[in-house]
Amino acid sequence: MADKKKSEKKKAPRQLWTLYSVEGNKLVRKNKFSPKSDGDFLAEHSDRRTCGKTTYMEKK
Repeated sequence: MADKKKSEKKKAPRQLWTLYSVEGNKLVRKNKFSPKSDGDFLAEHSDRRTCGKTTYMEKK
């Protein structure tokens, strides 16, 4: 059998440092937390905030 070449697309690494900022000795989280699940951020879109885990959505 012939080997099939899969088109391998490299994923960009997650930029977790953009979700936090350091002020003095404290780590400050920039995004809101999801009210339905503990420890998950809401993703920022242009017109809404969503949680990918629980499908919770807030309109801006």
